[in-house]
Amino acid sequence: MDDDAGIPGRAPTAGPRQTWAGLPWPVRTAVTWSACLLVVTAGLWLLGQIAVLLAPLAVALAGTLFLAALLDPVLVRLRRLRVPAGLAALLSILLLLGILGGAGVLVWNLTASQFGELSQQLDEGLQRTRDFVTSSLPVTDQQLDRLVEQIRQGLSSGAPDPVAGARKVAEVAGAVLLALVLLFFLLKDGRSMWRWVLRRLTGPRRELTAEAGRAGWRTLGAYSRGTMIIAAIDAIGIGLALVVLRVPLALPLALITFLGGFVPIIGATVAGAVAVLVALAANGPTTALLTLAAVIAVQQIEGNLLEPLVMRRQVQLHPAVILVVVTAGTLVAGVAGAFVSVPIAAVLWRVLDTVQRHRAAERNGTDVPVPTADPGRAAEAAG
Repeated sequence: MDDDAGIPGRAPTAGPRQTWAGLPWPVRTAVTWSACLLVVTAGLWLLGQIAVLLAPLAVALAGTLFLAALLDPVLVRLRRLRVPAGLAALLSILLLLGILGGAGVLVWNLTASQFGELSQQLDEGLQRTRDFVTSSLPVTDQQLDRLVEQIRQGLSSGAPDPVAGARKVAEVAGAVLLALVLLFFLLKDGRSMWRWVLRRLTGPRRELTAEAGRAGWRTLGAYSRGTMIIAAIDAIGIGLALVVLRVPLALPLALITFLGGFVPIIGATVAGAVAVLVALAANGPTTALLTLAAVIAVQQIEGNLLEPLVMRRQVQLHPAVILVVVTAGTLVAGVAGAFVSVPIAAVLWRVLDTVQRHRAAERNGTDVPVPTADPGRAAEAAG
């Protein structure tokens, strides 16, 4: 019983519910959204701290899944030839390592003799660039020398510590070795692992998990194969343009373009900038402008024709979302994080979209399509 209820002239004390109900609805809405925002921010901060601590492991797992989706069609074809699962997985990995190693040896053999010539051309190109700047802009030689010295000192002060660099190299080597071992077991036993997970689920959860897993695996496979195709076409187009314009080290620049294609938007921009800078330093402004025009033309054809044709509707992420995801991945795990951030985001988006559509169909009473229990079959069909 309220202590103030029987005292004349004193209003009863309002409880928390009455106080909350008495607030205007804009205030209640603002308080509710602010509390939700604080909870979400705290959760994201906690996940970010965990991701930073486990960045090498997370990147190794993401890279393993990416390579598994890329090699899955090869594994499926080997299995159709009655090759045992373990041997098929090993042959798939050896094929990947052979392609990477062969490409590296080929690039080195074809371009090792050009490095000396390039050094001389770079010196001449830098001198031409310096003369152009001092003659066209209100900048003196002394001011330019001061600016170059400041940049050099800044780079020297920001150089990594040798001990930290050695530790980073050890972490990268360990992550690569772990990824290869996990890749072997995932190719060999991935489907049986997935069936084991599904057998532990019952009722609607099993159907929902199977459908979401199938959608995520199909998205990852489509992204990995589509990105490789688009990156190869970009590298061939820009490489041919560099050969026609007689830009030195055209093959390594084409390889950089290929690797940059796996980092959407940012990777292609950085690779194109490197090609333009080499053309400027080696052959002058005219060749650099022609190289820039070729890079822009190839990227426009890729973005407006090849990407919608190859990717279709499997990977649907807005460019703004891609930029944020790539930046976040770079901050968490450096270059490796930039490579794996977009496929992770694409798979998560597809899984969440599948779950949402599945639940919406259940609420509306419509039929939910029965998924394939093994998501690898979807990849096999897509491949």
